[in-house]
Amino acid sequence: MTDQIVYMDAAAATEAGTSYKRRLLEMLAAAPGQTVVDLGCGPGTDLGSLRAAVGDTGQVIGVDRDPRMVEEARRRHPGADLRQGDLHELPLGDGTVDRVRVDRVLQHVTDPAAAISQARRVLRPGGLFGMAEPDWDTLAVADDDRETSRAFARFTAGQVRNPSMGRELVRLCAGAGLRVRAVEPVPVLFRDYAVADRILGLRRNSARAVEGGAIPRERAEAWLDRLAAGPVVAGFTHYLVVAQA
Repeated sequence: MTDQIVYMDAAAATEAGTSYKRRLLEMLAAAPGQTVVDLGCGPGTDLGSLRAAVGDTGQVIGVDRDPRMVEEARRRHPGADLRQGDLHELPLGDGTVDRVRVDRVLQHVTDPAAAISQARRVLRPGGLFGMAEPDWDTLAVADDDRETSRAFARFTAGQVRNPSMGRELVRLCAGAGLRVRAVEPVPVLFRDYAVADRILGLRRNSARAVEGGAIPRERAEAWLDRLAAGPVVAGFTHYLVVAQA
């Protein structure tokens, strides 16, 4: 299993991860008999909950451009409809699905507007598009050394292709001709150092920031020592958006 899959599984298993995923599923309101597509399905983390929502009479399709993810999703969900494909050119016909879901994927794509337009294309009239994306520009870590905390947050956000994706969803949906039905900001809070380190990459990204000259080594080491000793308060804002075709 690749490090990326391990990270995705770990993030999904956190209290914050399970909470927002449950809420997004509620907002998506998938019903028995419907066809639902999970864009950037990864190792199939959420295919099970989607299949439960649409029942035996419905269909769940997972799309991911990484063949390793498709392979792992197929291993976890034998018989599932899994397709290798790019979000910018979905392997689906026009107006063929009732629900589309995307979770922490648009932050990484080359052209989020094009990907959202593709989601609009494959939705049937009245279909819903549920999105969950972070806004890494809101990342904050509490510490007496605010300068280092801010430098860490800026550096971490800079590692993501579209760091402010969460706040951009409404504008991009409007541009694609979708009608936004709901917007919910979800605070993601970490109080445990090990979990915060695993999800936010406290040690990993601070080491990279030191190598890149963004944070002096001595300050980064002292900062990490204080965080490890606790207490820890770190977090960012996640946006849940549902739009209608």
